[in-house]
Amino acid sequence: MRLRRTRPVLLSLAILAGMALQSQSAKAGETRDIVVAGGCFWCVEADFESVKGVQEAVSGYTGGTTENPTYKEVSRGGTGHYEAVQITYDSDVVDRKTLYDLFFRSIDPTDPGGQFCDRGQSYATAIFVSNPEERAAAEAAKAEAQAELGQEIVTPILDAQTFYTAEDYHQDYYLGDNLILSRFGPIKQSKAYKRYRDGCGRDARIEELWGSDAPFIN
Repeated sequence: MRLRRTRPVLLSLAILAGMALQSQSAKAGETRDIVVAGGCFWCVEADFESVKGVQEAVSGYTGGTTENPTYKEVSRGGTGHYEAVQITYDSDVVDRKTLYDLFFRSIDPTDPGGQFCDRGQSYATAIFVSNPEERAAAEAAKAEAQAELGQEIVTPILDAQTFYTAEDYHQDYYLGDNLILSRFGPIKQSKAYKRYRDGCGRDARIEELWGSDAPFIN
């Protein structure tokens, strides 16, 4: 593990303060969306549905050429799609820049070949933007994350393409009560998800990279 630098405390405080100040608004703001790809969409969905102001996070596919792709097609490769998540949020409670800041600190943005144990283009990271304001916020978040990490960030910022919602069984997978057959016998879907996340080394690698700035590490 590399020796860590002194954490940029001001940036961390700014992210938290921005979230706290905006969460004080009682009036519902404009509902907006961002789309990000951070490896397994179950994990990205689980992370961002815990953020105050996020109304919904939907797992899906984007960035490819095949219309209405299936999970089997995307995971097999060749469609060009990323596993992605569309995050719907209340702009009076949380802003897109804060969401992008959280996103970079919830992934390994130095890995071009996938995320953690999931390898291949469909598991690579990316941000998909629909307008100049989204691009500016994403570029600012990327520059700040790279300065903090002290390593090259390879996560691209791409023009948005059609977002296809994934199959129903992928939605809120981390909360599911369905029984899943495993080598340990039948277990709840939510427990299978946790075993997958732990076994894949996602949180361990994120903590190694980001330390106390990792927002979703318990």
